[in-house]
Amino acid sequence: MRESCGVFGVYAPGEDVARLTFFALFALQHRGQESAGIATSNGKRLQVCAELGLVSQVFTEDSLSQLSGDFAIGHNRYSTRGSNRITNVQPIVVGKGANTIAVAHNGNIVNAEHLYKELCDQGYTFRSSTDTEVLANLILSSPAKDWVDKIRYAMHRLQGVYSLTLLTNRSLYGVRDPLGVRPLCLGTINGGWVLASESCALDHIGASFLREVEPGEIVVINENGLNSYREEVDRKALCVFEYIYFARPDSVINGRLLYPARQAMGEMLAQEHPVDADLVMGVPDSATAAAIGYARYSGIPLCEGLLKNRYVGRTFIEPDQRIRDLGVRLKFNPLPQMLDGQRLVVIDDSIVRGTTTPKVVKLLRRAGDKEVHMRICAPPIRYPCFFGVDMASRWELIAAQKTIPEVRDFIGADSLGYLSIDGLIKAIGLPKDIFCLACFTGDYPIPVQIEMDKLALETSMPAEEYSSPFGIKQG
Repeated sequence: MRESCGVFGVYAPGEDVARLTFFALFALQHRGQESAGIATSNGKRLQVCAELGLVSQVFTEDSLSQLSGDFAIGHNRYSTRGSNRITNVQPIVVGKGANTIAVAHNGNIVNAEHLYKELCDQGYTFRSSTDTEVLANLILSSPAKDWVDKIRYAMHRLQGVYSLTLLTNRSLYGVRDPLGVRPLCLGTINGGWVLASESCALDHIGASFLREVEPGEIVVINENGLNSYREEVDRKALCVFEYIYFARPDSVINGRLLYPARQAMGEMLAQEHPVDADLVMGVPDSATAAAIGYARYSGIPLCEGLLKNRYVGRTFIEPDQRIRDLGVRLKFNPLPQMLDGQRLVVIDDSIVRGTTTPKVVKLLRRAGDKEVHMRICAPPIRYPCFFGVDMASRWELIAAQKTIPEVRDFIGADSLGYLSIDGLIKAIGLPKDIFCLACFTGDYPIPVQIEMDKLALETSMPAEEYSSPFGIKQG
């Protein structure tokens, strides 16, 4: 499963906002590794630097020094609509003169194709193949004069998921869709304000967490301070995978620190799926906390059976076929002296397509494990996500095609246990009705096309490649 995206925004007069945004994006790197970008405003014009690659690859001292002003927004991308190419990197900038806006978006717009055709008929042109540019132009298309009213107009037209940071010449905006599927939080720093997908980004730059942006809320930040505009919401649908996997364990969402929540998932797994075994280990790093919880409840000793190469990440250097065929061995290395002859409980966060888990099991058996018992922190994933997660189509989801015993046999484990939905909710410790559980149940919070194509807009939107990351200015 691929992460969604990370967004950030800051208004901090007298601070180096580009540098603050750089470090915040570095903290949010886990949410997207395909591209990164920063847009700033000095009150007169917008400037942007956005390129393919990791945060550390995109930005240099020189590029950061060219991003001046008191306002900034930033984005880390994993593509969920539109392919990974230079014209799709964010922040997306649209408009002219005083009507210019930069947008960083986490989520998916379900009715993007319909809105795209409508905007084209109105004379709007597009340079990317993302739903973010559709969203941005929809804001511009509003007949309203005030930016808050323009954003409200778009919110009433949009169907789908969006946590946004937006930048005009003189204001920073934070917007969360009425369902609140993707997180967005608000903090303070040295008399200024910050917005971020996760609270861990605030910690890294020395900002103080204030609260979460509420579903359906628009936050406006400028020299006049902070103003909030809220609308009543009928239903909340926070993505439960923020707790299982997406967000960092040191982040706080809905008042719940994720690390102890993941420990509690492991404890619930031990209650629901006990097994007679010698050792417990988590697949690093996402299942480490849950493994601690399983070991603590079961009384089975915890071990570190797989070591993770933490320097394996996305790179512009393609591996040759021999290296590619090594698969998980490039990422994980087992400790045979620890595992030889042992009955092992292996905790992992999820099984999606079932392509990686069999390789992990095989790796552990080669290290000498006598038995391998898989325990999964998520219930079986039987339905795809259309709300900002590039998961899989339904026919690719192994739990949608096979029974649990068949999945067990496919991955080569001696036993397999998934955490139940009720056990998951109990571990998180928050009301069930605030979550989106559609990937487990098929009950989507809004109607969706059964099989939406990630690249559906690709052929419709002609995009010209460009090379210079700078020069986006107001007249």
